[in-house]
Amino acid sequence: MSDPSLSSPGGEDPAFEICNPRATVPVLLVCDHATAIIPERYERLGLDPTILHRHVAWDIGAADLARRLAHVLGATAVLSRFSRLLIDPNRSLDHLTLVPAESDGVLVPANRDLPRTEIEDRIARYHRPYHDAIEAQLKRLGAGGQVSALVAVHSFTPVMEGVERPWHVGLLWNRDPRLRDGLLKVLDGDPSVVVGDNEPYTGKTHNYTADRHGSDAGLPHISLELRQDLIDTHHEAEHWANFLSGKLKQVIANLSPFTIRHYGR
Repeated sequence: MSDPSLSSPGGEDPAFEICNPRATVPVLLVCDHATAIIPERYERLGLDPTILHRHVAWDIGAADLARRLAHVLGATAVLSRFSRLLIDPNRSLDHLTLVPAESDGVLVPANRDLPRTEIEDRIARYHRPYHDAIEAQLKRLGAGGQVSALVAVHSFTPVMEGVERPWHVGLLWNRDPRLRDGLLKVLDGDPSVVVGDNEPYTGKTHNYTADRHGSDAGLPHISLELRQDLIDTHHEAEHWANFLSGKLKQVIANLSPFTIRHYGR
């Protein structure tokens, strides 16, 4: 029997994975850059295989953290099953880096001068099914009138361009402050955690998935950024999943039941 939590056109190269597909907790976790998988047909995009172990190919530790959060919270999670170098699900279809020809100084040979037909094929195989899966899970969770929160899980490098990043957790948000305010309050109360408010990136420009499925639908949402050296082992990912799940539960309890609300641009 095929795994119903994995799907893609034709049943090949699953575009996404779903954890706890029948959970009813009003939180949907998503992980855009969960894996470095590049199907064989793309011949590693012309890259040296060592590149696929680096952060340019995936968010190190994010998938482990997302799965563990889903388990502890009893929530559903949707994770990508393809590398961001193949096509980036956290980019709009007209974004210049939807299919990156270069990432953090790494040239991607097979992505240079791609014909539009190839880009459309990758959209159909990976980008669209992944986002369709998120929409389907939100629809399922909302079938009885329940409003769910969307939490995107990412990770970031401890050093970028020679500059050390001090934050343990970054809260990326755009217009809807509900989860940001709640999480900032409970995290700021813990002196052991350095929290970045729209750091190390800003959710004003780096938040496509959360904006599409959260902001556009009026759902409370947030993108969590964890520093990669804090979650790059199973033990550390488990620690942070337990820690963050406790904080998320506090915020959910304070804000529930969630309501649909659209914030101005």
